[in-house]
Amino acid sequence: MIAIVFLLILVCLMVVMSFAGVGTGNFLIGEVLLLVGLFLLFFGAGIYIGAALGVLGLIVGFAFSDRPFWTFIGQTVWTPSSSFVLVAVPLFLLMGEILLRAGLSDRLYKALNVWLDRLPGGLLHTNIAASGVFSAISGSSVATAATMGSVALPFFRGSRYDPKMVLGSLAAGGALGNLIPPGITFIIYGLITETSVGALYLAAVGPSILVVALFVLVILWKARTAAPHADPDAPRIPFAVKLRSLVDLLPTAVLILIVLGTIYGGLATATESAALGVMGAIVFAAIEGRLSLKMLNASAEATARNTALIGLILFGAYVLNYVFVSLGVPQAMAKVVSEIPLPPWAIMLLIIGFYLALGTFMEGFSMVVTTIPVIFPVVVALGYDPIWFGVIVTMLVEIALVSPPDGTVLYVLQGMRRDGGPITDVFSGVMPFVLVYILAVVILMWVPQLALWLPKVAG
Repeated sequence: MIAIVFLLILVCLMVVMSFAGVGTGNFLIGEVLLLVGLFLLFFGAGIYIGAALGVLGLIVGFAFSDRPFWTFIGQTVWTPSSSFVLVAVPLFLLMGEILLRAGLSDRLYKALNVWLDRLPGGLLHTNIAASGVFSAISGSSVATAATMGSVALPFFRGSRYDPKMVLGSLAAGGALGNLIPPGITFIIYGLITETSVGALYLAAVGPSILVVALFVLVILWKARTAAPHADPDAPRIPFAVKLRSLVDLLPTAVLILIVLGTIYGGLATATESAALGVMGAIVFAAIEGRLSLKMLNASAEATARNTALIGLILFGAYVLNYVFVSLGVPQAMAKVVSEIPLPPWAIMLLIIGFYLALGTFMEGFSMVVTTIPVIFPVVVALGYDPIWFGVIVTMLVEIALVSPPDGTVLYVLQGMRRDGGPITDVFSGVMPFVLVYILAVVILMWVPQLALWLPKVAG
């Protein structure tokens, strides 16, 4: 049903642009329907997203452009591949892979559980806290969910916790992976829009705290009925033991200081800080006695696979975006939208609704690279701050990653279950967190200074 609504929205927008005369050619209504039909056919048929985007770009170019656009495709693809900023993506992925194989994520989870297990909701709070801390060094929601899921799920086997809430809290924690700096989505958004990645990281601090606080409130509210309280007969952990557990948090704290401290302090770019983080992760892996050529090779292979997936999507999207820009689609769309007799906040609500609908059947990273070149000029024309919008888009991408029925994080967690339960458990468990995440987006739209205050203070 949502896909049909999205199709109608696309058709309406493109028909409007066809009458406005976009670029060097006119989109006839029949051609618009053909293009949208191909778009849905490619994605519905399971064609890989990067290939689908590139082929769609060629189809649009040959159908509507009277320029030899194909002579510039090589340069178009080379531009993002040679970007210094984009090098940070595989580096952050590599750092997360090394930490996972070094066992530091397991130590992080156990140390936080020592401090949080007595709260109403106990281990569920540990899921959120551990995911939030790991997000500050991984930069990826899927990596955060996979890592914390592999560590946390064994703790819950045979416990009194509701499996739906366990899976929901892990999915919600995974959703923090891109929002909490150094999120990879901010790097891609900054690359496409030429916005400062450091400013985006600063802007994400306030919204990250807001989202984590809302997740904690959901767990406290659920704890009233689901009763995942600490066992009153269980012995209390001595305070001295709690203090000793802080040693297990030290490697993660040092890496966060290296990565985010150098960025916020103006000592390094996002790419340079990511490289420092990789070196730090290797040092801690050596201290743990886990460093080996086999471990480094496995980490490099996993990083190469994920980087290749991201790269192919990015290259396909750049081809499609180049054709759209050469046809004048973003400019025409910004002009049409700016002339709609609605206040800017109403148009922004429509854009947010568009992303929420899109996220139910499209992968989050693909949403950014395919829509931002078209949507960004509209947002700027409405008078909104690019940094604020970068945070909004990242939050919407995170919602897409945990939104049924196609949220990537949900299927990652389902694949880690050993009890053979249905995926509807994951869907139902994550929904309260999805709703409060949407509430956080509304709050940020109402109070934009939550994101803009810190970049302004930092200059």
